[in-house]
Amino acid sequence: MKILVLNGPNLGLLGTREPEIYGKETLDDIMDALRQDADALGVELMTVQTDIEGEMVSAITKAKWYADGIILNPAAFTHTSVAVHDAIKGCMLPTVEVHLSNVYAREGYRHESITAGVCIGQICGFGSLGYRLALEALITKIGG
Repeated sequence: MKILVLNGPNLGLLGTREPEIYGKETLDDIMDALRQDADALGVELMTVQTDIEGEMVSAITKAKWYADGIILNPAAFTHTSVAVHDAIKGCMLPTVEVHLSNVYAREGYRHESITAGVCIGQICGFGSLGYRLALEALITKIGG
């Protein structure tokens, strides 16, 4: 089983960006721990972080040809990107949306996700544990 883990804008700043909201782990820390979990489960992960919307769209559409599912933290694109929504819908891969913080306990504009409606589920508010929960959910959904 192969899963794409796709992280959006500003997540490369984790560990230093608003640690009171996002925690002190870096994205590399989170991805390393997730990779260890995936290895133990016999799952291959491909990880990508991009600050560019078009790169995120391209990564999603290309995943259709090599991945069985996607773990997606679209970050700010969650609330703004019809293009990311359409890419998820078009690739037809089971996708789990992940957010480190509880977006519903934050500013009002963060309460609406353009992308969640084309995902099989959304996990938010559990910090880096959300990625591990998403991995387990995808494995279960895909049937691995």
